[in-house]
Amino acid sequence: MTIKIINQSSNELPRYETVLSAGMDLRASLENTVVLKPMERALIATGLFLELPAGYEAQIRPRSGLALKHGVTVLNSPGTIDADYRGEIKVLLINLSNTVFEVKHGDRIAQMIIATHAGVNWEEVDVLSETVRGAGGYGHTGHC
Repeated sequence: MTIKIINQSSNELPRYETVLSAGMDLRASLENTVVLKPMERALIATGLFLELPAGYEAQIRPRSGLALKHGVTVLNSPGTIDADYRGEIKVLLINLSNTVFEVKHGDRIAQMIIATHAGVNWEEVDVLSETVRGAGGYGHTGHC
């Protein structure tokens, strides 16, 4: 699949790091370092603009290493970029650790996955079909 992209940063385009990777790393596009104090959040620019085809979205997800090593994650995870959005991709980071974290230009801050999605038409009914699980909610299946 080919997707149109504008890169207004000095960073390389997102790319798959391995042949079977699902996500591509997004990098910070900053003039100045952003300091995230504990429990502080910031919207970090990437300098990227996409034109996704209809029926696709870009999902913005945390980088596992950043979360594990530094306690920094994507606050609205997964973030969704809709096919009709033409603005800059920005990543909402939060520092959940007890120490200050610095985001510098070029840092890998999140990963982006391009995914299909379906549109729906609702059909209002009075009864839904029965299943073994039924209305059992959180923790109902007995699996942790």
